[in-house]
Amino acid sequence: MNREKEIFEELFVRYPALASIREDIKRAYDVMCTCYDRGGKLLICGNGGSAADAQHIVGELMKGFLLTRELDDKQREAFSEIKDGEYLANHLQGALPAVALSAHEGLNTAFANDIAADMIFAQQVWAYASSSPDALIALSTSGNSANVVNAVKVANAMGIESIGITGEKPSLMSELCTVCLRLPESETFKVQELTLPVYHALCAMVEATYFSK
Repeated sequence: MNREKEIFEELFVRYPALASIREDIKRAYDVMCTCYDRGGKLLICGNGGSAADAQHIVGELMKGFLLTRELDDKQREAFSEIKDGEYLANHLQGALPAVALSAHEGLNTAFANDIAADMIFAQQVWAYASSSPDALIALSTSGNSANVVNAVKVANAMGIESIGITGEKPSLMSELCTVCLRLPESETFKVQELTLPVYHALCAMVEATYFSK
């Protein structure tokens, strides 16, 4: 059994309730890998606790999560002739490019004040994804947060795949997203409690795909 499969199966041993969305989680992994195979990045958005989750996901993708992701010999060669090159090469890690759209306070508050608060994430999807084959991860426990839904709508207009992470109830996001992980809870805090193990598993699986030796 390869490492990705081990991580995937362990998720359902630890959280049996997630078995109901097993195939959707696999599809979300496929969307993430397709994005990276094409040279894109993941754009991630959410509000409140979901904004914190967005930044958490970026932290797992942009540096080593379960693996060290050391630079290979070819990458290290770029630093061989510069001052402190060995130190630099030793302290860089392979990255899976990702951006938390909720983290840009200056842009978001300016756009909310000057244009429309429900378009703060949509504007960034429009800007970032216009020049690369990106994908969107959209988090909303209700699945109906206006600024997150609008980001998904813009992604759809641009032909960009999207992964929604929501509660179990049908929602706008469950209708709009390429794949929607409808976590089997409806209360906000319970949805949040299942969100973390799902994205940890996805990040670990994708990391294993690109960085396992």
